[in-house]
Amino acid sequence: MLKLFRTISILEGLSYLIILSVTIGLISRDYVFSLGMAHGVLFMLYLVLSLLVANKKGWSILIWGLLFLASLIPFAFILVEMYLRKVNDESLQPLKPADASADL
Repeated sequence: MLKLFRTISILEGLSYLIILSVTIGLISRDYVFSLGMAHGVLFMLYLVLSLLVANKKGWSILIWGLLFLASLIPFAFILVEMYLRKVNDESLQPLKPADASADL
């Protein structure tokens, strides 16, 4: 589920940047409807998946709130990806065996 959320997070962030590039004139306004629809679907998926992942991982409402806020700020999806990569790497670390000298 985390991998899917990371993918949607990146796609949603990129689609947001594309929408913003329409507003500054880099992309023709002819594509506004299709770009807007794609971004809207990705945004809704982002919100639903962020709630599911936050619940599954036991994250606080503060962490989820920051994830939501990041979906509204251009380029913040990069910070989200860095955080999610860190969380994923920490969950893949093997557990260290207990120190045998502590039993003495």
